[in-house]
Amino acid sequence: MFKDKKMLKYIVIYSIIAFGILLTFNMVKDEMLYEKVDYSTFMQMLDKKEVKSVNFSGNQIEITPSDSSNLKGKILYTTNPAVAGITQPDLIKDLTAAGVGFNVTKPENYQLLGLLMSWVFPLILIFFVGRMMFSKMNNKMGGGVMSFGKNNAKLYAENETGITFKDVAGQDEAKESLVEIVDFLHDTRKYVEIGAKLPKGALLVGPPGTGKTLLAKAVAGEAKVPFFSMSGSDFVEMFVGMGAARVRDLFKQAEEKAPCIVFIDEIDAIGKSRDGAIQGNDEREQTLNQLLTEMDGFDSSKGVVILAATNRPEVLDKALLRPGRFDRRIIVDRPDLIGREEILKVHSRDVKLSDDVSLEEIAKSTPGAVGADLANIVNEAALRAVKHGRKFVIQEDLDEAVEVIIAGQEKRDRILSPKEKKIVAYHEVGHALVAALLNNTDPVHKITIVPRTMGALGYTMQLPEEEKYLVSKEEMIDQISVMLGGRAAEEVVFNSITTGASNDIERATQSARNMITIYGMSERFDMMALEAMSNRYLDGRPVRNCSETTAAIADEEVLQVIKKAHEKSIKILIENRELLDEITGVLLDKETIMGDEFMEIVYGKYPEKREADEKAKKEIQSLREQALAKRKEKEEAIKKAREEALRLEEEQRKQAELKAMIEAQEEAARLARANNEANNDALDSSKENEEVNSNVNDGATEEKKDDSSTNNKVDGE
Repeated sequence: MFKDKKMLKYIVIYSIIAFGILLTFNMVKDEMLYEKVDYSTFMQMLDKKEVKSVNFSGNQIEITPSDSSNLKGKILYTTNPAVAGITQPDLIKDLTAAGVGFNVTKPENYQLLGLLMSWVFPLILIFFVGRMMFSKMNNKMGGGVMSFGKNNAKLYAENETGITFKDVAGQDEAKESLVEIVDFLHDTRKYVEIGAKLPKGALLVGPPGTGKTLLAKAVAGEAKVPFFSMSGSDFVEMFVGMGAARVRDLFKQAEEKAPCIVFIDEIDAIGKSRDGAIQGNDEREQTLNQLLTEMDGFDSSKGVVILAATNRPEVLDKALLRPGRFDRRIIVDRPDLIGREEILKVHSRDVKLSDDVSLEEIAKSTPGAVGADLANIVNEAALRAVKHGRKFVIQEDLDEAVEVIIAGQEKRDRILSPKEKKIVAYHEVGHALVAALLNNTDPVHKITIVPRTMGALGYTMQLPEEEKYLVSKEEMIDQISVMLGGRAAEEVVFNSITTGASNDIERATQSARNMITIYGMSERFDMMALEAMSNRYLDGRPVRNCSETTAAIADEEVLQVIKKAHEKSIKILIENRELLDEITGVLLDKETIMGDEFMEIVYGKYPEKREADEKAKKEIQSLREQALAKRKEKEEAIKKAREEALRLEEEQRKQAELKAMIEAQEEAARLARANNEANNDALDSSKENEEVNSNVNDGATEEKKDDSSTNNKVDGE
């Protein structure tokens, strides 16, 4: 009846407690409401007219005191003398004379009603109230009070994740690292035969939104094995010891479902280092200790693989990262240009796109974006298409979706005064013109003075032509000059400054500080690291590694870098004041200028720049094509290797089947020979028996003949 013995135990305990409470309540109630008195006391009360009514019930007389009695509010009872055979013929007369009402009830009915009211109904009420309480606690506490130690991991059965490596794009290196795990789960035998052991765990590390959870589900989908998914925070609860119990239960279930994959998302919630630098927590440390023990204890050859994801690898305990636990660290980084384009293709598979849509252009306009950002962009574009009554998504929808993610929705209802609008226009053109006339900057993609909901009154969008993994000192200085170009334009044109450059100043200061304190781009400090990044993937604040005096000197160095960049911006704009005015006039008229139109105006004054830019574009396009070709070659090589592995595996399987069939045939032939030999032996034995029987019969015949001749001789005599 009860599948869970623990549940039965708790129900029995709960019932005993409820019965005890009810028993105590009834005893206290009887003592508070009922009081036994002597029969003589009853008669005295009757004489003093302190009795209001009397009820004769079986062996007892229940007395209700009058309002004038000191016992008012209680029910008194005394033993009926008739029980002892003593009759009281005058009692009824005395009651009538005193004006006391009396009644006679059958004791059976009263006892039954009292039993129901005092025991049965309260027990039923307590049962239903308890059931409701347990039900609510079960729903709220992930398994409930009856299963504090049960893990609440979400279990996907085989094929239930619905995700394979085809659904994961832009992370080719990470997928390659996980293919081996999939192959092991497919065919454990060939690894065991050679003595290889499957890595017990793999740690997926990368910024938020890069697809770590998606990769883990894809591994389970490819391997077609059960998939346990749980967050690190699900282990840690209010009560100490619950997390450790949940870890034990999780690994117990995993071994029962083996081969399978256990995925722990945000493992830093339970895997933080236990050193003194980070504040301790007893429950978390017990959970971590249990996890370490379980990972040491289970046999990886059974096919249980632990995958975990985090974007804070630097805070994890060293014992958790050592070989034998998480043997592999797989980096799931931000995708490059080709990766972003592939991700966009995956997310737009079910979206109706116009034929002229260029996902490559969207990939170029989203440097640094992760998979989650790109999925959001595609969805925003689809929503915009529906909003405008279209049946498919056009390029404009995708371009606008990118800007919505970056700067927010257009705010057309924000009316700027002509003076403010002019200041914003010069400010944005100042950024763009400085960027166009410096050599180490990204091309201008768009200039607009349309306000956005995220607070920008206008903005200049620059997009890199190629993916950059290293930035030179000259490039950083030019980038700072571009950031300060807006404020420089205000100074050159209006000889006044506004608050519109606050974000530019903040970013420029941070870049200059990074040059001095982190990247070693200061002659005074040489290659001395004055600050360290606290978190690589979460953009943590730098941690200072120097004294107050050194920090003050570093501030002076930062100020010098900013001043030089500022002066460079002012110089460029003063020398190109006419060009600045011309472009600003066009921007005030159109409110938005695209990069090509902007550069055509610039090329009008600097025609030689056109040739240099076109040459650089061709070189970049050539490098991109080469990279794409190499990637395709690599994919083809991986595909051929997989096909060859499958072919070899199929051949081995056929050879094994053929060998087994030959062995079966040989065994059948051996059994047939043995059967024939047995039959021949039986036949020879039968012949021998026949010969023996024949000899015995011949001997018996001779004996009969001898007896017959002897008898004849006797008769003759």
